[in-house]
Amino acid sequence: MLKRHLLLILVGLYLSFPSFSQIEPAPDRNEGDGQYERLILRGVVLIDGTGAPPVGPVDIVVEKNRISQIQIVGYPGMTIDENRRPKAGPDDKVYELEGHYLLPGFVDSHGHIGGRGQGTPAEYVFKLWLAHGITTIRDPSAGNGLDWVLDQKKRSAANEITAPRILAYTSFGQGAKAPITTADQAKAWVNENAKKGADGIKFFGANPEVMKAAISENKKIGLRSAMHHQQLNVARWNVLNSAEAGLTSMEHWYGLPEALFEDQTIQDFRLDYNYQNEQHRFAEAGKLWKQAATPGSEHWTKVMDKLLELDFTLDPTFNIYEANRDMMRARTAEWHDVYTLPSLWEFYAPNRQSHGSYWFDWTTEEEILWKENYRLWMAFVNEYKNKGGRVTAGSDSGFIYQLYGFAYIRELELLREAGFHPLEVLRSATLYGAELLGMQNEIGTVEVGKLADFVILEENPLQNLKVLYGTGAIRIDENNKPIRVGGVKYTVKDGIIYDAKKLLEDVKVIVDRQKAEQGYVITQPGLDW
Repeated sequence: MLKRHLLLILVGLYLSFPSFSQIEPAPDRNEGDGQYERLILRGVVLIDGTGAPPVGPVDIVVEKNRISQIQIVGYPGMTIDENRRPKAGPDDKVYELEGHYLLPGFVDSHGHIGGRGQGTPAEYVFKLWLAHGITTIRDPSAGNGLDWVLDQKKRSAANEITAPRILAYTSFGQGAKAPITTADQAKAWVNENAKKGADGIKFFGANPEVMKAAISENKKIGLRSAMHHQQLNVARWNVLNSAEAGLTSMEHWYGLPEALFEDQTIQDFRLDYNYQNEQHRFAEAGKLWKQAATPGSEHWTKVMDKLLELDFTLDPTFNIYEANRDMMRARTAEWHDVYTLPSLWEFYAPNRQSHGSYWFDWTTEEEILWKENYRLWMAFVNEYKNKGGRVTAGSDSGFIYQLYGFAYIRELELLREAGFHPLEVLRSATLYGAELLGMQNEIGTVEVGKLADFVILEENPLQNLKVLYGTGAIRIDENNKPIRVGGVKYTVKDGIIYDAKKLLEDVKVIVDRQKAEQGYVITQPGLDW
């Protein structure tokens, strides 16, 4: 186990020095079928992302990277009338997909690409995302540096690398020569950030004067924004303050219960609380929703209605905190053994330095508190959706036992648990994600004129979202034997067709190589068998 302990030391060193933050960029693309001058996908059942029910069989025509025709060609259970189909020329590429389901490409609204701390090369992350149908991601904080992210964004847009479309949201103050303490400094940084090519800003917190100036200036110049309302600042600047200043979306849920306080102004912290002790931070957070206004109360409704009025977006990232309510489930997920890198597994393990690795003494009592936290949090999010609010799907993967791609599908399941109809879940993953990014005219739904971004699979995801996992879903065959079904079959981005299962095989090769180099076997924490 010496190699394993040395790896943990290296992970800690990487976390200690920001200069080591960049990961290995993606290599040149050597996979994917297309683009084609004209591509026809025949016989699919279409779920278009708008919330409309499925329709099919449908033929979809793509010219290079744009949808040019969507044609209903028959009725379920009947032979397709060939006269209704778009005619294929001798140079056209045709995929026969009768019985397959086709959806818009997924948008991960909170997709960190990873860092040296996790030891995740970009190819590993990008292929896990694409293998799960994710064709667009918003990178909040641009943790590998803005120039690095913009390079990968440019290369992805040109399809020079195998990667989702990338939007870079820099962390507020990133690259500043000195701390930003005034409104004028905030405005200057915001405008410089835009000139550098960032798509938006990820905020954590600052003094109210700086926050108001930065968010409003960012909106004024046409950029978008996200915010994790850090506990260090939320007592003086909560979600309502941010939304009124012009923030586009809130991440997670911090700052929302604080806006819902009625009988207090500050979270009821334990008196020996230390924010740098992440078990304090996450355990105490599990008590927070119980301190907020009760569902349906006057104050609950007042806060919700104000956020709705401001067209504010909730990006809850339910999955990233799920280990808090059931650590064993997250820690023992079946995909870890095959698809989680040793360096990432070490990052997840209990340790006082890695963010989100706070399992010093996580108890049944904390999990019960977090179960109630989820019940109230989900009640707010579901009601917000029911009143017309925009809720998106984001994963925040790379922390707390949540693996890229797999965690995104788990997020869809948790939206379903919150009360969303499966069609509402998929709308959050597609159209609403596109609207959040200001890209609804390009992506998010399957419509003529939009980019050809699709998820194609052989199972109906509305009946079981688990069929979207790379490991599929379990069924019993005619011989009474368990089998696996599902998994995304093809992910299409910009009209290029990727074999999703082959992408997962590539990821496995990367993982196996690192295991072989280090003589590493994934074991559960404290069980060095």
